[in-house]
Amino acid sequence: MSTNRPFVLSIAGFDPTGGAGVLADIKTFEQHQVIGFAITTANTIQTENKFFEIEWTDLNFVIRSIETLFKSYEIKAVKIGIVPSLDYLNQILSVIKILSPTTKIVWDPVLKSTTKFEFMTITDQLELNTILSKIDLITPNYNEIEVLFPGFISEKLWLQNQIPTSVLLKGGHNPSETGTDRLFLKNEIIDLLPSKEKCFEKHGSGCVLSSAITANLALNFPLIEACKNAKNYIEKYLSSTTNLIGYHYVP
Repeated sequence: MSTNRPFVLSIAGFDPTGGAGVLADIKTFEQHQVIGFAITTANTIQTENKFFEIEWTDLNFVIRSIETLFKSYEIKAVKIGIVPSLDYLNQILSVIKILSPTTKIVWDPVLKSTTKFEFMTITDQLELNTILSKIDLITPNYNEIEVLFPGFISEKLWLQNQIPTSVLLKGGHNPSETGTDRLFLKNEIIDLLPSKEKCFEKHGSGCVLSSAITANLALNFPLIEACKNAKNYIEKYLSSTTNLIGYHYVP
């Protein structure tokens, strides 16, 4: 296999519509000219506007898949999507860190589907912080950040250095500034403002954004530039159609 392009891995669910999960990630990786691999954490029955059912992949199977790929390829970056529990996520992260400590890791914490199907609950904040310290970036929306860190906005938790990773707070659910993403780093906040492009809601847009960031990190862009580049990509994707399924190739 060619080594001219970096290897990138998606560990996420399978969505048969291709709008979200590993299929959406692979489409995004290809457009960024990285070689995309995928390991599924779950199989789902869904359409672009309704979620019906999920079957989780046995963790041992996922771990064996990760070990096989990392022992065969130099994987520069990993995007993680839906997982059933913090322990499941933690074991995935621990294996990656042992096999390749320098690999960049992005977690898109999909806690619920857009139709309110709940994937995972957070019950142990200390455990969550320990897990997040192994991750380079998380990409929650405004609903998810309040589940992960109650009071993140109102109590300005990022100022207290209580968040052990960088956070890109997606602006799709921003109640006052729709489309403005905010990147929370250790000592600064960077606003990623929307362009004037006409955008339309898309099924799986969060998956596409996080996988675009992951691809950019694999291409050696610094985190801030990776997020800015991904912002441009997702806006083109959101503007590509007026319905819930978009086009990944936008001239």
